[in-house]
Amino acid sequence: MSSVYTGNLTVAIFGQSHAPAIGVTVDGLPAGLPVDPDALQRFLSRRAPGQNAWSTPRREADAPEILCGLKHGKTCGAPLTAIIRNTNTRSGDYENLKDIPRPGHADYTAQVKFGGAQDADGGGHFSGRLTAPLCIAGGICMQLLEHEDVHIRARILSIGSVTDSAPFDAPVAEKPFPAVSDDAAAAMQAEIAQAKAEGDSVGGVIECVVDGLPAGVGEPMFGGLENLIARAVFAIPAVKGLEFGAGFAAARLRGSENNDPFRVQNGRIVTETNNCGGIPGGIPTGMPVVFRAAFKPTPSISREQDSVSLSRMEHETLVIHGRHDPCIVPRAVPCVEAAAAIAVLDAWMGRKKELGYAF
Repeated sequence: MSSVYTGNLTVAIFGQSHAPAIGVTVDGLPAGLPVDPDALQRFLSRRAPGQNAWSTPRREADAPEILCGLKHGKTCGAPLTAIIRNTNTRSGDYENLKDIPRPGHADYTAQVKFGGAQDADGGGHFSGRLTAPLCIAGGICMQLLEHEDVHIRARILSIGSVTDSAPFDAPVAEKPFPAVSDDAAAAMQAEIAQAKAEGDSVGGVIECVVDGLPAGVGEPMFGGLENLIARAVFAIPAVKGLEFGAGFAAARLRGSENNDPFRVQNGRIVTETNNCGGIPGGIPTGMPVVFRAAFKPTPSISREQDSVSLSRMEHETLVIHGRHDPCIVPRAVPCVEAAAAIAVLDAWMGRKKELGYAF
């Protein structure tokens, strides 16, 4: 099933953008570990819509209701299911999209795939709204990883033409705009505001770092940690590219420049550089895992666009109504952390089983 991530963990996401609720079931979580609901709510609130000028005006509390899987605040071994109720939908804004698909969106391919039977309101199951239950699962996984001293943090690296070149040395989760440099953050917000004023949208890049993951986690070939992270991150609808470490820039280097020399530091093996992003051969070295995800501009823009009428099979122009983000990147930062947490916990649980340790 395409909406299910399977491995040592199973994460199944369900619902549609304008359905009564969206949700997730996570099976395979280690039992007996505490989950802090307040911390989970703070994590989800970082993704929630309607909070600022660079977000959609749609307002949702995104308060998760955990139906099962916790007992006295701890995982109990049963599948954990949680839902978020949709409370601020305007399905009428999407009526014309049932016949005239949005360029850059999944409207047309969903029609072809499901023969017109799909729920098109708000994008249905293809909507970025489904990253809210992804963040429930990932937020819980992050808490469990933190018990193992594994920490995940992400930041906005760039939006449009603006890049934050400041070193990513500390989390930015508590900042209202999750960039390291406040000057870069102001320039990024100006870039978003300009696109919005012009009836347009803008994309960007999110950088994510996993600290504390020991060497040996992961598998070669199809089970590599890069593979698992990519599989989870590409579940975020707007992601169009992913690179680890030096990424595509490595193609322009010599081996002598790209290789990460080993040395001993305080009794452990480290590398002097980290061009591989901490993962050679699909298996971490123990250095920070570093990757970047490229996000396309939001396809729902208010400018008139060329499309077609599916019923009449002729050219049509489209003006999109509804409420949409002029830039999805700021709200996507916790989504990237969540996706990474699911993949990393999956791999970490596999390594624990190999070594015969309980989580």
